[in-house]
Amino acid sequence: MKITLKDGSVREYAEAKSVYDVALDISEGLARAACCGKVNGEVVDLRTVLDKDCELAICTAGEPEGLRTIRHTASHVLAEAVKNIYPDAKLTIGPSIDTGFYYDFDHAPFSREELDAIEAEMKKIIKRGEKLERFTLSREEAVRFMEEKGEPYKVELIKDLPEDAVISFYSQGEFVDLCAGPHLMSTKGIKAFKLTSSSAAYWRGDSNRAVLQRIYGTAFNKKEELQEYLDYLATVKDRDHNKLGREMELFTTVDVIGQGLPLLLPKGTKMIMKLQRWIEDLEDKEWGYVRTKTPLMAKSDLYKISGHWDHYKDGMFVLGDEEKDREVMALRPMTCPFQYYCYKNTQHSYRDLPIRYGETSTLFRNEDSGEMHGLTRVRQFTISEGHLIVRPDQMAEEFKGCLALAKYCLDTLGVGDDVTYRLSKWDPENKEKYIGDEETWEFTQGSIRRVLTELEIPFYEAEGEAAFYGPKVDIQAKNVYGKEDTMITIQWDALIAEQFDMYYIDENGDKKRPYIIHRTSIGCYERTLAWLIEKYEGKFPTWLCPEQVRILPISDKFADYAEEIRKELARNDIDVTVDGRSEKIGFKIREARLKKIPYMLVVGQQEVDERKVSVRSRFEGNEGTQELSAFIDMICKEIRTKEIRRELPEDEKKK
Repeated sequence: MKITLKDGSVREYAEAKSVYDVALDISEGLARAACCGKVNGEVVDLRTVLDKDCELAICTAGEPEGLRTIRHTASHVLAEAVKNIYPDAKLTIGPSIDTGFYYDFDHAPFSREELDAIEAEMKKIIKRGEKLERFTLSREEAVRFMEEKGEPYKVELIKDLPEDAVISFYSQGEFVDLCAGPHLMSTKGIKAFKLTSSSAAYWRGDSNRAVLQRIYGTAFNKKEELQEYLDYLATVKDRDHNKLGREMELFTTVDVIGQGLPLLLPKGTKMIMKLQRWIEDLEDKEWGYVRTKTPLMAKSDLYKISGHWDHYKDGMFVLGDEEKDREVMALRPMTCPFQYYCYKNTQHSYRDLPIRYGETSTLFRNEDSGEMHGLTRVRQFTISEGHLIVRPDQMAEEFKGCLALAKYCLDTLGVGDDVTYRLSKWDPENKEKYIGDEETWEFTQGSIRRVLTELEIPFYEAEGEAAFYGPKVDIQAKNVYGKEDTMITIQWDALIAEQFDMYYIDENGDKKRPYIIHRTSIGCYERTLAWLIEKYEGKFPTWLCPEQVRILPISDKFADYAEEIRKELARNDIDVTVDGRSEKIGFKIREARLKKIPYMLVVGQQEVDERKVSVRSRFEGNEGTQELSAFIDMICKEIRTKEIRRELPEDEKKK
C-alpha cells in the first residue's frame, strides 16, 4: 500500500494503517499535534484505517480542518459537563462552527453563573485526559442504546438516518455520544476554550418543535489565540447595532409595544428618510421605474391565488377566523400580488414591456420570538420593493440591470466589497414546497447561473433557499458576530403570471405570459441601517448623518451670528444645529466628537469680524478658518456626490 503525503513523498506499508499510525510513523511530534486527516481530499478521523493506495494529509490545529476537530471535541466535553451537573438535561446536537462550537440541550435557560460552573467542569474533564474511542452499532442496537440512556432526541436522529448509514458513537470515559466525528484522540488536546453565551433555539430549526437551550463556546490551540479572539469579541459588542444604535438614539424598543417592532427615533427616522428619498429618485429618474402605493392588507383570496396562503401562511398576520368570518384579511408579507393588479388594470402590448414597478413597501412577517434582534429581524419593516413585468426575451438583460442597480447602491454605501452572492435554488427532494415542474426550475436556475457567469460575479449555490415560485440571487452580508443575513434579493419568476392570468399582446396579436423579476435595490431599510451602524461604528458618511454640522458659539454674545450661519446652511439643505449652551468651547467640541458629527463650526470674535467660520471635522481635525460660502460649497458637493470621506488616525489629525 502506497501513501502519498502532502509534500509528495511516498510511504509504503505491507499492512493496513490508521491515519494516526501513519502520523506516528512520520514523527512523534506530528502524532501529538495531529487532529484529523484528509484522505484523497476528504476529512477523516485519525482512527480511520487506510488499506489501499491514497493521498494523505495530516491536519494539525494550524489548518482549518484541525481547528474544527478541536472545537467539535470541545462540544462533546461541554455535553459531558452539562450531563454531570444536570443529569436530567437531554442531549441533541453539538457541531463545530466558524467561530467555535455549540451544543443544544433540552433544559431550562442557563445563567452566566451556570456557564461558569459548566466551564469549570469541562476543565476537570480535559485535565483527566480521557481517550475518545469510536464504535458503531446497528440501527436497532443504536436506538435501544439511546432509549436506555433516556435520550429521545438522539433516538429521533438515529431513526432519520439513511438506511445504509454507518451509525457511529464516541465515548470519553463513561460519557457516550452519537457522532460521525472526526475527534481528537484525547480530551487533553483541547488547550484553550471559553463558553461565550447561551440562547434559545428550536429543535431542528422548527418553531413548532421544542425550545432548546444553546450554549456557545470557542476553542483555540493556544491561550494567546483565545485571548485575542475574546478581545475581538469585546470590541465587536461595542459595534453591535443593537447597542450602538440605542446609545446614538437612533431607535429603541418597548416591551408593551412588542418584540420585533422597533421605534425609530428622530435621528434614525432622518437616516431612513434620506435612504428612501435617494432610492426612489434613483429608481424613478435614472432606472425607469414607475411608483405604486398599495394597501397594507388584503383578503385571504389574494394570497390563495398567489400561493402564499398555502406556502407562507404561518409567516403572516391573519386577521379574522376562517371558520367564523366570511372575510378573512391578512397583513401583507410582500407587495407582489398587489402590483400584479396594477399591471392587470390595463391591457399591455409587447411594446409596453418592460414595466418596472417600484414601491416603498411596509411589510409584516410573523417572525418567531426567538429570532428577533434589533433592526435585523423584525415583524414590521420597510423595503425598496419592485417588480418588473418583462417579455421572456428581455428577462436576462433586465435581470442584469437589477444586479447592476443593487451593486451601484452597495458601492455608494461603501459596502460593495462586504457581500457575497448566492444562487438560491429549489430542493428537488421536497417538491411539495414549490410550484411548477422540474423542467421550469432547471431552466430558471440555469438562466441565473449564466447571467452571473457572464457578469463575472463570484457566487455559490444553495439548495432549498429559493422562494416557492422561483430561484433567486441573494446578496449576503455578515454582521459583527459573523452571522450572515440576506440584504438584497433578485428573483426569477416564470410561474406566477399564469396564476394571476397576466398577459401581454405580442406582435401577432396573441396573448403571451410575461416573466416577472421580484427585486430590491437596497433591501430592508431597517436591516440596512443596522448594517451601516456596524460598518461605520456610527461614523456615517456625511450625506447620511442626521446631524451634519453643529455650530459652536464660544459665548452667548455670538449667538446671533451662529443663528445667521444656521439659517444659511439650512437654506442649502444641510442638517445643522446650534449648541447654544453656556459651556466651555472645549467641552462642546468633545461632546460633538462623541456624537460622531462630521463638522463643527466654531464662531467667536475673530469669525464675526472676518465673517468666516472656524472648521473642525471628524476627518482631519482642525481645518482652519474658511469663508462660509467656501464651506457650504465643499459640504454640499460632499453630500451631493455621497462621498465617503476618509478619517485620519487620531495622531495625524490637526489639533
